[in-house]
Amino acid sequence: MQLEVLNTTGKTTGRSIEMPDEIFGVEPNDHVIYLAVKQHLASQRQGTHKVKTRAEVQGASRKLHKQKGTGGSRKGNIRNPLYKGGGTIFGPKPHAYTIKLNRKVKDLAKISALSHKAKDGAIVVLEDLSYETPKTKQFVEVLKNINAAGKKVLFVLPDYNDNVYLSLRNLPRIGSTLLADINTYDVINADLVVFTENAAKILNEKEEAAA
Repeated sequence: MQLEVLNTTGKTTGRSIEMPDEIFGVEPNDHVIYLAVKQHLASQRQGTHKVKTRAEVQGASRKLHKQKGTGGSRKGNIRNPLYKGGGTIFGPKPHAYTIKLNRKVKDLAKISALSHKAKDGAIVVLEDLSYETPKTKQFVEVLKNINAAGKKVLFVLPDYNDNVYLSLRNLPRIGSTLLADINTYDVINADLVVFTENAAKILNEKEEAAA
């Protein structure tokens, strides 16, 4: 897939990059995308929910009254779950929600997600961004120039750039990720995926080296 490289004004630079068909041109597998998104969302859950059982709440352990002869029901101690302040029956306990996926499945999910975006025309290659200081206003102009204003946009960068990150972090619906950290959920959740020119080149070179 051949893509024109755009500059920050939204015009073509005259350069183009061949995006590997092995990543952007496969038949998407929706089921593995579902599994990868499910795994990502599950990993965001802390799993620290906890209630106290009758063994953990405060209260005396003595039996409230004798077993028989009162005309009332049988009762144990005041920590009985039926009483106010008593323990909770079968309440939640801390546990992990992590789901294991094989590496090949996760890789296929990322490729499928990127292929979906490519089919929808939602992949853009932008010339490398470089700011000496954080420039949020300039970054907003870039978004307008590439017709990304008001959209959920994921910027894929080759490496961490503090000024670029500070320029976009306060903008709603705008996110960034390193090329090495790109994941299925971020791609699917975005309306537009923007690769910087250098990130696209590195991705292409890695694919050629693996072939």
